[in-house]
Amino acid sequence: MKKNLKKIIVGFVAVALSLVVTACGNSKTSSANKETTVKVGIIGSDDRVWNDIAKRLKKQNINVKLVKFTNYDQPNQALDAGDVDLNAYQHIYFLDNWNDAHNTDLTPIGNTVIAPLAVFSHKIKSIKELNKGDVVTLPNDATNQARALQLLETAGLITLKKGVKFPTPNDVATNKSGIKLKPLDASQTARSLDDATAAIVNNGVALDANLSYDDAIYTEKKLRKKSEIWVNVIAAQKKDKNNKVYKKIVAAYQNKATAKVIKDTYKGSTIPAWNYKF
Repeated sequence: MKKNLKKIIVGFVAVALSLVVTACGNSKTSSANKETTVKVGIIGSDDRVWNDIAKRLKKQNINVKLVKFTNYDQPNQALDAGDVDLNAYQHIYFLDNWNDAHNTDLTPIGNTVIAPLAVFSHKIKSIKELNKGDVVTLPNDATNQARALQLLETAGLITLKKGVKFPTPNDVATNKSGIKLKPLDASQTARSLDDATAAIVNNGVALDANLSYDDAIYTEKKLRKKSEIWVNVIAAQKKDKNNKVYKKIVAAYQNKATAKVIKDTYKGSTIPAWNYKF
């Protein structure tokens, strides 16, 4: 009887051990297949590109959740607060200026695209038709405003004071054309076309407003060496600059499939910048 009882106990122990091993094995498998969710802050039409990237990343068990914002400060505020993990909407110049102004250390982890500013109008066909008193709207954030003013200088409409890093309308040295400058939130520039004579519009805002770059009355020159500061980036908190999952997201962005989507979406108004030779 004792021998039989001993055999029964040994049997129960063996079964129990088998169940523990099996459970541990299932736990490892589950962990290996666990999906990682990454929140990416974007603005405007960029979801068209990111939706394609998100589909491809699903195969790597990475779930990209897009968080859309409406103005140019919100995505960096959210990234700094940890409300999003990454953002992808700004150029290097904007990011550097934002970090300086807010004492933060948000860090670029990969280049995405470069996109020119363009001047649109419902009232004139050429930038040379702008006359004294005509209102030209432009983005009011520090870097895009400076960029827009430099565009107007290249077009020969104004000149700017020398040595000013982020010129504002107060830094216009001469304005022989006599145009009136009206800074607005970048998202409102396209909407201002019904009232203003012309508007300087960022590419994403232009796309959302169904403005074709073929109809622009003037476009920023984007191929010069000094244009590198206008390259857009994926940004992360500094502590996450070597995050392996985030690097996979950058790699998924920087490939031929994404380049095709960018071309199809933006019709040439935006170009891939990760391998671009300036």
